[in-house]
Amino acid sequence: MAHDLHPTYDEKKFRELIVYISEKCENDLYYNATKLNKILFFSDFLAYKTNGKPITGSDYFALPYGPAPRRLLPVRDQMIADGDISLSKRRQHRTIALRDPDYDVFSASEIALVDKVIDILRGYNADETSEISHIFLGWQAATAEGEQSGEYVSIPYSTVFVENPPMDEFENAHGLELMKKHGW
Repeated sequence: MAHDLHPTYDEKKFRELIVYISEKCENDLYYNATKLNKILFFSDFLAYKTNGKPITGSDYFALPYGPAPRRLLPVRDQMIADGDISLSKRRQHRTIALRDPDYDVFSASEIALVDKVIDILRGYNADETSEISHIFLGWQAATAEGEQSGEYVSIPYSTVFVENPPMDEFENAHGLELMKKHGW
């Protein structure tokens, strides 16, 4: 399968996905802005990995608490002004859907993937959800680059394919040797 090396941002899908996630998570006690960021991120990156293209094509950048869509705040503010969602500041900036999402912009596999991400993260609070996102090597690399440049760096979709494979027997033995040699 060919992967789209330069995904196009689709603001309509991004907006509808925010409405969908907000509606789907309305009964999740831990749903808030942090969790919205991570559900959007994991949904887009997993779609890229499995389908060759993200759902929304949003640009995500590495913030200290994990990945977040670069355009979330201006889009969210416009959606509030348009009456699509509201924001509960009492509940850590929880977005609340004020209308049904437009399902026509999504494929069935996209909705199924988002539902899977929501189900996996259900029950995790904001800190736990952030920690899960910190395992992603793309976020780690963009964070390290950002610390050097002093800017928030975008996370390339292609980093979804970068993994830390388990160590083989040789690597394990070599590591133990080094530990003994250096007193670690």
